[in-house]
Amino acid sequence: MLSLEDLRGQFENYLQSKSFDKNPQGLYEPLNYILSLNAKRMRPALLLASYNLFRDDLDVAMPLAFATELFHNFTLMHDDIMDEASLRRGETTVHKKYDVNTAILSGDVMMIYAYQYMAMSPPDKLAKVLDVFHDTAIKVCEGQQWDVEYETANDVSVSDYVKMITYKTAVLVGATMKIGGIIAGASDEDADHLYKFGENLGIAFQVQDDILDTFGETAKVGKVIGGDILQSKKTYLYLKAIELIEDRDRADFVKLYHSDIQQEFDKVKKVKKVFDEMYVLHYAQQLKENYEQLAQSHFDAVSVSDERKSTINEIVGTLIKRES
Repeated sequence: MLSLEDLRGQFENYLQSKSFDKNPQGLYEPLNYILSLNAKRMRPALLLASYNLFRDDLDVAMPLAFATELFHNFTLMHDDIMDEASLRRGETTVHKKYDVNTAILSGDVMMIYAYQYMAMSPPDKLAKVLDVFHDTAIKVCEGQQWDVEYETANDVSVSDYVKMITYKTAVLVGATMKIGGIIAGASDEDADHLYKFGENLGIAFQVQDDILDTFGETAKVGKVIGGDILQSKKTYLYLKAIELIEDRDRADFVKLYHSDIQQEFDKVKKVKKVFDEMYVLHYAQQLKENYEQLAQSHFDAVSVSDERKSTINEIVGTLIKRES
């Protein structure tokens, strides 16, 4: 079994060999730019690690790992446009560095290339791989639309939020792991366990993201703490507080959370005080742990030795126990 560092290293080498040095440069330069930004490469690493559970030669899996990274960055490029975000991984977003039309078109071609590389699956596995990829791509779009609609909706529940992050974020994690298993020759049962493992891991990852944004440390997270609060995002923390707070106080809290307070620090401080009073951090950590345990139960059911599972366990630790 290769280590996480080895998998990332081999993928980075492959990525560098696939630079989009093509014309028109205005279309392809943004692809090279976003792929050059500092990233953990967890999705391709998970696909390669899933493949490596069953087989040692990564050549077959590498184009599909690249496809997942292309697809992921395509979603980020378009997501940044929709969110009007100015920074991605600490650098200027594509639509700010270039322009919106360029970011839309470059994102489109990146998605098309993702399909091209995904189609490099072994011929006898191609139908299964594309079924998973098609279903995932559709769900990611559905999750993004729910995210947009929830910004103005007044009746979003915790279960709504979990479904949204499942579709927007977690299904792609599940898909990368299932695809890695499929092309390695895993049984249908093992491939399904890998998918559920990845999906539940992705949910836990997103809940951890919510926690870090509000309760992390600026020096470790690398951004101002409380960004979700300042943007009035309907995170798990907010929705759980709404669920727990007394009826007579709920309207005041909603007004505070969606206010545009001049002193930003005051808003974050006041909202966090309510979060503390409602113990929402405890509930968020418990939810994260529940999904971690569910993910682990599916991974334990995959019929390979514990020794071969060591790298994926390392990746899980990196994802869930991270402080940034």
